[in-house]
Amino acid sequence: MTEKEKMLAGQWYDANNDRDLIAERLRVKDLCFDFNHTRPSDVSTRAELLKKILPLVDVSTVEILSPFVVDYGYNIRMGAGVFLNHDTYLMDCAPITFGSHCFVGPSCGFYTALHPLDVERRNAGLEQAKPIEIGDDVWIGAAVRVMPGVTIGSGSVIGAGSIVTKNIPSGVIAFGNPCRVIRPVIEPRLMV
Repeated sequence: MTEKEKMLAGQWYDANNDRDLIAERLRVKDLCFDFNHTRPSDVSTRAELLKKILPLVDVSTVEILSPFVVDYGYNIRMGAGVFLNHDTYLMDCAPITFGSHCFVGPSCGFYTALHPLDVERRNAGLEQAKPIEIGDDVWIGAAVRVMPGVTIGSGSVIGAGSIVTKNIPSGVIAFGNPCRVIRPVIEPRLMV
């Protein structure tokens, strides 16, 4: 198996010394650099760059503000109506999936990579990647960090500054370090 095949299969792989993976990351980092240095008013150029960065996303249905950085791009999926605020980082060594109508606050990170605890394997460049899945209609506040293997259920709200280390069910408000469920989301009643 190639290192990329190991990465995509969720096995331990050499992320730091494999020339093919390094080349893939450099290619997409250059595209992110170009996107991040394109004027916000140059909508068509930004859309063309996003199509190259995120080949599996219909970029006409999402809004992504710069700066924006990914590791590979081809492991990212987004439903319609996704909004990523300034300074979003998607470490997509494994799939990162956003459902429809997700709102992500500024300075958020989604990290799929795990590293060995023993120093020899870690220094050898090994890592493993676990997917992240965000359901529909999720709101993620500013400066949230989502860790490898986490699923956040549809309709949930993650409070600003949270570090999400475990799965969060649907329809709840959760926050903290580590992030924990506080209560169900209670919709206000409309006054008629």
